[in-house]
Amino acid sequence: MERISSIVHRTPLLTSETTNNLVGKQVYFKMENQQKTGAFKFRGASFKLMQLSKEELKRGVITASAGNHAQGVAHAAAKLGAKATIFMAEKTPLAKVNATLNYGAEVVLTGETFQEAYEASLKRQMQTGAVYIHPFDDFDVMAGQGTIAMELLRQEDRIDTILVPIGGGGLISGIAVAAKYVNRKMKVIGVQAEGASAMYQSYKSDRVKNLKEVDTIAEGIAVKQPGKKTLPIIREYVDDIITVTDEEIASAIIYMLERNKTLIEGAGAAAIAALFAHHKQIKSRHCGVIISGGNMDIGTMTKIQRMAERLNHTA
Repeated sequence: MERISSIVHRTPLLTSETTNNLVGKQVYFKMENQQKTGAFKFRGASFKLMQLSKEELKRGVITASAGNHAQGVAHAAAKLGAKATIFMAEKTPLAKVNATLNYGAEVVLTGETFQEAYEASLKRQMQTGAVYIHPFDDFDVMAGQGTIAMELLRQEDRIDTILVPIGGGGLISGIAVAAKYVNRKMKVIGVQAEGASAMYQSYKSDRVKNLKEVDTIAEGIAVKQPGKKTLPIIREYVDDIITVTDEEIASAIIYMLERNKTLIEGAGAAAIAALFAHHKQIKSRHCGVIISGGNMDIGTMTKIQRMAERLNHTA
């Protein structure tokens, strides 16, 4: 924690009386959208790269990403003087691609989905011998993400429940292990988009579920299969996983923009969406909500507004 705290931002904890009144509990938003590179991923990438030897850093690093991990690795690599190569799906939001380039990384756009970009990156790694920095299925990356929980509980020690978005599971694995280390009674609840619920289905069924396709506005958590290393940790340390619709995610984005004057991306809004949709089932007096990132493609705002309006009309 001390090693990484000199590099990462200690992100603010936001409270809102309006939110508290709406859901009937004290809510604390952990604003990782205000982390360096605009998302929590910088923590895991930095911690992982700090474990590498000089020889490993010389070989360079390589990864695949839906966008936020790309920026985290690119920025961490630039700080440590390593060359970074990032594979991303062709439809990755331009804002995320440009930001990654601006940190000095080489970007390769390939494939329809994260999975295709990931497979292409593994082939390149075999050719070049660069060190692979997995976006979630790596214990050092998980440990870096876990610093969020340690920080959160220092900022507010009454928290009894933490809501965390899940893609491949690196964020919630790190947070759950750290939170339970501090307080074994702490509840950790994961949130997935309905259209990308591989971890939810695997967690609920005791069998690994791989999806053929994913479909959600939360591209940061649009992962087709759970991590091999993250799934066992999640089964052991996470208390429950719930899902939210794209309309609920869109509504949460608009809510945070209008009420709290803060822009968050789809993945970053998933935990808030769960709070609003499931607050009656979530037994908590002091609830932490992880706002995982804010790197949104502004061009999608019209679509998000339409989705949020659909939810409001049917509510």
